[in-house]
Amino acid sequence: MTRIALGLQYDGTRFVGWQTQPSQNTVQDKVEQAINAFIGDTPLRTNPIRVTAAGRTDTGVHALGQVVHFDCGVERDAWSWVRGLNSFLPSDVVVNWAQPVDASFDARFSAFERSYVYALHVGPCRAPSVASRAGYLMLAADKWLDTDAMQMAAQCLLGEHDFSSFRSSECQSKTPIKTVYAIHILDQKPWVYIVIRANAFLHHMVRNLLGSLLAIGQGKQPSDWLAEVLEAKSRQSAAPTFSPDGLYLARVGYPPEHRIPAPWLAHSWLPAEVIALLQESVPEQPKRIMI
Repeated sequence: MTRIALGLQYDGTRFVGWQTQPSQNTVQDKVEQAINAFIGDTPLRTNPIRVTAAGRTDTGVHALGQVVHFDCGVERDAWSWVRGLNSFLPSDVVVNWAQPVDASFDARFSAFERSYVYALHVGPCRAPSVASRAGYLMLAADKWLDTDAMQMAAQCLLGEHDFSSFRSSECQSKTPIKTVYAIHILDQKPWVYIVIRANAFLHHMVRNLLGSLLAIGQGKQPSDWLAEVLEAKSRQSAAPTFSPDGLYLARVGYPPEHRIPAPWLAHSWLPAEVIALLQESVPEQPKRIMI
């Protein structure tokens, strides 16, 4: 058996998330259907190939750097996998690269870092051209977010913490303790981009953090309030969960021995400043954790 890793991008708008669910439209289903259709072996009808993903994105969440792996007994070169799988995938899901990997590689458990980007449009009215591809916050034309206060507040999140205050009640993670390496808030009016990097994330963690940061940016809460919310370790202490529309799984980091290609971020509409932040390396390789 050969283990194959794939780099994926997808628009999550019409999907109910990554993970397979009965009678639902999921990205995982589309990818597995494409693999099985491309291979075309009769035995796979009773033992279809299943894939493991680095991150199980939620309903409406997008990906620029999703990584998956699967095992199969079929030999194909890298270009054949890319070309063949894309011929069976819908237009809103694409394979950017494919390569064989060692059997020790696991798309989920070998990862030591994940990066998310939230693209937020702010103003008195929506921008139809980016509907569902960016989040939206309504503010009067003469108002703007205090992004300096948001960035200052976010400093309390750096390092290892119990993020229970930003954890969904449906979260299946074995521990609420995660390590955040960096948070950047880029102010490019009428756009705000939030880039957050951590060893792993809880269910709805980024969207819950964003809801609280926006409460500070709008002056509804002071900058030091976020530290109080973090310390409370209670979901009821934080702001409501923000929309999934502008959230992107942008990058997954792996130890260099696996030789996993970088995501094709140039294929996105993110500005160069955001892409540059995503391409920065983590200062040191963190230990693997329970997720």
